[in-house]
Amino acid sequence: MKKYDFDLFVIGAGSGGVRAARIAAGHGASVGICEESRVGGTCVIRGCVPKKLLVYASHFAEDFEDARGFGWDVGTPRFSWPDLIGAKDREINRLNQIYLGLLSDAGVRLYQERGECVDSHHIRVGDQTISAEYILIATGGRPWLPEIPGIEHAISSNEAFDLEELPSRVAIVGGGFIACEFAGIFSGLGSSVTQIYRGDAVLRGFDHDVRRVVTAEMIKKGIDLRLEMQVESIRQTGNGLELSLQGGEALEVDQVLYATGRVPNVRGLGLRDAGLEVRADGRVVVDELSQSSVEHIYAVGDVTSRVNLTPVAIYEGHAFADSVFGGQLRPVNHEFGPSAVFSQPPVGSVGYSEEDAVNHIGVIDVYLSEFRPMKHTLSGRDETAMMKLIVDHESQKVVGLHIVGTDAPEIVQGFAVAVKSGLTKQQFDTTIGIHPTAAEELVTMRNPARSHGRD
Repeated sequence: MKKYDFDLFVIGAGSGGVRAARIAAGHGASVGICEESRVGGTCVIRGCVPKKLLVYASHFAEDFEDARGFGWDVGTPRFSWPDLIGAKDREINRLNQIYLGLLSDAGVRLYQERGECVDSHHIRVGDQTISAEYILIATGGRPWLPEIPGIEHAISSNEAFDLEELPSRVAIVGGGFIACEFAGIFSGLGSSVTQIYRGDAVLRGFDHDVRRVVTAEMIKKGIDLRLEMQVESIRQTGNGLELSLQGGEALEVDQVLYATGRVPNVRGLGLRDAGLEVRADGRVVVDELSQSSVEHIYAVGDVTSRVNLTPVAIYEGHAFADSVFGGQLRPVNHEFGPSAVFSQPPVGSVGYSEEDAVNHIGVIDVYLSEFRPMKHTLSGRDETAMMKLIVDHESQKVVGLHIVGTDAPEIVQGFAVAVKSGLTKQQFDTTIGIHPTAAEELVTMRNPARSHGRD
């Protein structure tokens, strides 16, 4: 008689949980998974995918303007928010069905109910208790909003995808990648956007040149960027929502979007009751094999707050399944993982920032190029692209690569292989560039703009 109902039970059917479930089932494990919302998780349902679709939509206003410089007369464009949201919803529904099919085809049993940990081998799912030899927590993260007066009038990124109409005036609070992406989306679609951030430049944690260029470019595009500023309260008025800002200023808008960070989605999961070590912010503490402080319970993805990116969650879920059920230990190595911000202009980044490289490497050389993209010599648009290499002076390995500009994420995905593989600046230099492209700058920069750490 079987000791447990399943070899593995996964709480959370987002990207990391679904990948872990499928791979474990492929290794011969019996797998169950539960999800209280829609299968696909934050990324597919209310995150990366719908956001990227809205980013595409928001580019067309500039594309129509730029077309005139190339001899096109496109007439007066018209935009329909309901049409866009309808198209987005159809695509999300299609992807949701694909994820459901992936689980079914792999033989994973899906419970479309909330799951809670009881102990190291039992999960409460709805009104039943299920046993499993191993439990995987993959519940992701959720938006965090500060407790200020009137915060109930604000929305998070979750609700932004389902607004009935495009707001004329939007205040976006925050300076991270979600805030910057939505600022670009709403501005591009025609809203008047005010972005409020307590820091002195957006994208805290990114390389300082990335932050500088993106901040300047967002302002050029008409976003009213209020830096070193905070919202003290929000109240409903007859004309919309009024924000009381630090220093006594008032700002009236139609919609307030808070993008002030995310926290692990652990409320009501019973993790501490099951004996797991959980930090004050909700983060589940795990080792390099994603094992928690309880022997048979593991966790992957944003709930661990290691590197909160969808591909990282997928990587961690796959590595977990291979390690526990596939007979091959795969410790997770997060070093030199690429990332992107679909701001306008977008950002692609891999490796150390200049500041972190000084602290971790020591003596470094910095190569920097800022230029007007070729397209805008005819479009007339005032836009700056930036490309940057951080090089370990002693080994000459490229340890950081950062781009701001059109197609930056696409370019960095390819160059991330080179950085992850430890290629040197000399190997970059001996690579022939493709002309005319922006990316050729990365293999043609010969003289350092500056160096750090030399006597």
